[in-house]
Amino acid sequence: MAAPLETTVLPQLQAFDETAARWFLGCRVWTRAAAGQTRGSLGVIEQIVPPGLGSPYHVHRREDEAFYVLEGAIRFFSGEHSWVLGPGGFAFLPRDLPHGFRTEGDVPSRSLLLLTPAGFEELVTELSTPDPPDGPPDLGLLLAVAARYGVDILGLLPE
Repeated sequence: MAAPLETTVLPQLQAFDETAARWFLGCRVWTRAAAGQTRGSLGVIEQIVPPGLGSPYHVHRREDEAFYVLEGAIRFFSGEHSWVLGPGGFAFLPRDLPHGFRTEGDVPSRSLLLLTPAGFEELVTELSTPDPPDGPPDLGLLLAVAARYGVDILGLLPE
């Protein structure tokens, strides 16, 4: 009989209201799993993105990114292409692929952002605030912090 594997990571269980919401680039976010909880293998962020908001066009150099759409509609951009996904839609965006997203329609989108390996969620934590923003993000700060996490901000989303 094989001996059980030793592990330094314990199971992670979290009720919906155990994590406080924060604000990142005008969006409400919750970190559901971080590098320290998953031995660096997975980061999970839940986000509610108002209509017309989303990300800048960017590239992750360290992690693959996947979205699972729970509510609303999200348009994903990469190169010359764009796609809209609604509830139940899934998008996989591999590292080194320029991409971005924006909530479409008149209602906010809600999605799970899955990151492998973990790490990007730390960028979100560093740049998020406990209260809603009262203006646009500090672009210089965004560029500097993103670069430290291996994310290149390329500019506005293509249309």
